[in-house]
Amino acid sequence: MAALRRLVSAGVPLLRRRAHTCMTSSATCDGLPRALPPSAVRAACPSQPRAFTLSACTWRDTDDLSGSGGVLHEEDEDAEDDDDVMDDSEVDELFRVHAPAGAQQHRVFVVHPNVKWGSRKQHLTTAELMMAEAVGLVNALDSWSVVDQLVLSTKTPEKKKIFGKGNFQILTDKIRQTAGVTAVFVNVERLSPLSEREFEEAWGVKVFDRYSVVLHIFRCNARTKEAKLQISLAEIPLLRSRLRNEMVNLDQQGGGARYIGGSGETLMEVQQRLLREREMKIRSALEALRRKRRLLRSQRRHKEFPTVSVLGYTNCGKTTLIKALTGDSGLQPRNQLFATLDVTVHAGRLPSHMTVLYVDTIGFLSQLPHRLIDSFSATLEDIKHSDLLVHVRDISHPETENQKANVLRVLENMQIPDRLMSSMIEVHNKTDLVDNYRLSEPGALAVSALERRGLEALSAAVQAEIVTSTGKRSLDLSVDLRSPQLSWLYKEAAVQDVQVDADEGSAVVTVIISAAAYGRYRKLFTDR
Repeated sequence: MAALRRLVSAGVPLLRRRAHTCMTSSATCDGLPRALPPSAVRAACPSQPRAFTLSACTWRDTDDLSGSGGVLHEEDEDAEDDDDVMDDSEVDELFRVHAPAGAQQHRVFVVHPNVKWGSRKQHLTTAELMMAEAVGLVNALDSWSVVDQLVLSTKTPEKKKIFGKGNFQILTDKIRQTAGVTAVFVNVERLSPLSEREFEEAWGVKVFDRYSVVLHIFRCNARTKEAKLQISLAEIPLLRSRLRNEMVNLDQQGGGARYIGGSGETLMEVQQRLLREREMKIRSALEALRRKRRLLRSQRRHKEFPTVSVLGYTNCGKTTLIKALTGDSGLQPRNQLFATLDVTVHAGRLPSHMTVLYVDTIGFLSQLPHRLIDSFSATLEDIKHSDLLVHVRDISHPETENQKANVLRVLENMQIPDRLMSSMIEVHNKTDLVDNYRLSEPGALAVSALERRGLEALSAAVQAEIVTSTGKRSLDLSVDLRSPQLSWLYKEAAVQDVQVDADEGSAVVTVIISAAAYGRYRKLFTDR
């Protein structure tokens, strides 16, 4: 019962409702979720949750998309005919519950299990490069620092302790002898609840895996409602893991199988139910936001703005490239992993004066569970509906080939249409960091977004693919300058050239125009 009292005392609200408090959790000092305490379970009630008011996403642009540098923003509008989206205060409270209590700092010991052979062996990278990426993840958090690191061989990565008995003892001694260690980062996708508990008992400090570290980075960079909801959804597996761990501890002390107040449910059953309800509510809110995204996409298509999704491994320079292509001074790229979590759309002009929308997407990373990617599926769905994909690679990175393979693997798992995969433009960015760089892959384009080199060739390639994928065509149209034809063409098409005949009061206008727009033009001005 002592463990039960400790769980009760650790509890803080997780999701409040106006009439009842039905779900609670405890926040750890490191910002990662802990299982729901029994005090929260006693507050659970069978009544239906109240309806939530809608906060819908709309888009506006700063330049009416008529010139380069336009950026589309999200803003909230009240709409009381939809009760599937949480309001801002509830999303913020849900998100804030697991936030670090104060400015928690971690001094991290990083260990990378080096698999020598078998299906889990990495063939496109080395243990040293994987360790370097793990250290980079830790350093992406302002209050975390690496105090020591160790690459340790293993033949049994699937076992509870990952390492053999001898190597595990070596690791344990090394951690205990390193002064000031407050956490250990085991550089694997996910640790099982059993492995996590074994490690924490052996080392006496907090233990993280790639899932929990990346999720914490996401949490630090989340700004919008959608990002906060997606992170809250991704935290569900961690909540379940901690729930199982704490229930095991209670069972060992004879307190885990108790029934709650005559409800007929055990503590474990009630907490699992509350987690399911929380997950369903978050998924419902995200689905409502997904519907809004579909509406926004249809509106953009109605205006016939081609969409180019810029994607790549995290910190490859996507945002810097979009800023260089659009001239959008509002974009502030950061040399940081996962600096971009939310989709932003930026308008730019191609050489033909055609307006296109560049979509800045979340970066990819190796060895991330599908569950974390699935949590951001609504955001990544924009990629599937693009007219063109631009894959940006940091060609200066020693793992650039491995990063490319990981990006392509994620796109394959997302079932991106073949038409997009076959037309995708590969961009080798950061060539300014490579001495005497020579393009080695056919079809790729070499650029330095920071120094604005190679952008003309990239814009021309984007234009050629957009014209092909959208079915636009180049036409020479004869217009009467006394009519509104010319102004209409400037608004609805990309005007390339105007040859004026002053004597006749007419002009020959070269335009790139879609079939739909050309049909409207003929109906307005020639089919009379």
